Amino acid sequence: MTEPESESDATTTILPLFPLQTVLLPGTNLPLHIFEPRYRQLTADLVSGTVPGREFGVVALRSSLTREVRGLDQLYEIGCSTVLREAKRLPDGRFDVVTQAQRRFRLRELDCVSAPYLIASVEWIDDDPVTPAGGMAERLATVARAAHRRYCETAWRSDDWTAPDPDTTIAELAYVLAADCLLPLEDRQRLLEERHPLRRLRIACRLLTREAGFLNTLGAVPLPPGELTDLSRPASLN
Repeated sequence: MTEPESESDATTTILPLFPLQTVLLPGTNLPLHIFEPRYRQLTADLVSGTVPGREFGVVALRSSLTREVRGLDQLYEIGCSTVLREAKRLPDGRFDVVTQAQRRFRLRELDCVSAPYLIASVEWIDDDPVTPAGGMAERLATVARAAHRRYCETAWRSDDWTAPDPDTTIAELAYVLAADCLLPLEDRQRLLEERHPLRRLRIACRLLTREAGFLNTLGAVPLPPGELTDLSRPASLN
């Protein structure tokens, strides 16, 4: 019998790293306004193909007061890679970009000197296998979709959201549902770190129900998605 692979034996990959004050979830799109010189260089390297596959890592900062990342203790351990899909260079050298999140990783080592931007050694993270259990996954998906609908009907205008595609897999569904919800960073990080798809979907369902309840109690709604503050501005401080 083959012994399971230990963490020390796991294959690692080198990724450019972009710390942000948000958590990126797999499958979601991330628009960024790139203005700081080191991340302009990262974008130029992505556009030119210097960075393989145009893929880099996004990881959340542990403190909004962080000004310069020098160690792993300043970052959450689990992040998500994302691939550059669109890039528009502005006359002054800034970029407007759109990326699509791909796969989760665990930070192993941080390189702060080899490039203008951070580089990390990462280990890819897969989901735990799901064993079918008499339609449980389908029932849970139905409940979670209903919680998502209640949240969105409370929070957004009807043309600001759409229901997830019926073909969305159980593994992907929690991420898609959470993308429409303005969750605190810690809650998004919890979803990112959960490796069991059904547990992750239960967490998403509870969070959506909780947030919809808050909105109903407060009698207030968040800003529409297109009017939210640009996440890249306060986040690209390092």
